[in-house]
Amino acid sequence: MTDPGLERLSDQISQIRSDQVDLPLELDDLHPDPFEQFATWLNEALEAHKGWPNAMTLATADAHGQPSSRIVLLKGIDRRGLSFFTNLGSRKANDLSVNPHASLTFYWPLQGRQVCIRGPVLRVPDAEADDYFETRPRSSQLGAWASKQSSPLASREELEQVVAELDARYPDEVPRPPHWGGFLLEPEAFEFWKSRAGRLHDRFLYQRQTEDWTITRLNP
Repeated sequence: MTDPGLERLSDQISQIRSDQVDLPLELDDLHPDPFEQFATWLNEALEAHKGWPNAMTLATADAHGQPSSRIVLLKGIDRRGLSFFTNLGSRKANDLSVNPHASLTFYWPLQGRQVCIRGPVLRVPDAEADDYFETRPRSSQLGAWASKQSSPLASREELEQVVAELDARYPDEVPRPPHWGGFLLEPEAFEFWKSRAGRLHDRFLYQRQTEDWTITRLNP
């Protein structure tokens, strides 16, 4: 059974084309340290002031290998890795508790760039989660308490009522909920992708070898 509306939509999206500035990415353009290369690209995306340059797709899998993905925000980067924060009862947190490996994907369409990063994931220390939680807007702090992330919700009004009750309970500082914390992905591999004309994109894979990194050009 066919659906004309879906068929029209499918035809429409199949014809989408994007004219990219055909600037090459060469091996000589890359920093030997992928953290430094990533920092360069992220800084350039930040300077463009468009969208959410720290938005990244987090892909996880549960104990049975069933994948799931969602957009989260990068909230920290250092030599250990990349960190983000979430409800510890969420699907992503449950996935990571049984399968502590994930991948992150950043996409910056204005620059025609993508970075994929994968590696093991671990919880950040409570003190680090406390420090970041203190920097959040009050509304976000209350929301972290109110939301039973990923569980069914009867109505929007129910959620807003919980927020109002929490606002009254914590008239001053809002403490970090015990069910909210952070994760750190420790990169084992970075892939840098630059769009090129004719889908002949430039791709380079960094892989960790003890303390050094190897760089390999990949087919598009």
